[in-house]
Amino acid sequence: MGLDRSLIGAERAGGTLLVTRSRLRMFAKATGQTDPVFVDLDAARRAGHRDLPVPPTFFFGVDLEVPDPFGHLTELGVDLRAVLHGEQEFAYHRLAYAGDELRSSSKVVDVYEKKGGALRFLVTELPITDQDGTVVVTMRNTLVVRALPEVSS
Repeated sequence: MGLDRSLIGAERAGGTLLVTRSRLRMFAKATGQTDPVFVDLDAARRAGHRDLPVPPTFFFGVDLEVPDPFGHLTELGVDLRAVLHGEQEFAYHRLAYAGDELRSSSKVVDVYEKKGGALRFLVTELPITDQDGTVVVTMRNTLVVRALPEVSS
């Protein structure tokens, strides 16, 4: 199966992640967070949070918490060497904190092409829910798949 409009509406389960303070602290350090609410529990509580809050872009990693996070693409016949990250959007609905268990799923919402099929675009929406099933954030992800040149033998 290739990337075409017949994929619109296709859904898949994603990853599950129990958010820990140590993981949040590591992410904050890796992304250069300077606000102490992301690393210091006392600072977070003084700011009105129940625990360390999840930084905004941390949610992207939830969908990667599966044994083969790009397996769905290879099942579609996509050569991963041709994939580029095109765009990422986040619509935040509420905060998440250390101790929450987050779960992702995804749905293909659009497939289109440009440059006569040389570039194909796969657009997915990924709601991230907490342990109560409440949507915390909805991500919209656009992947670009380049047509690779044919290799003659």
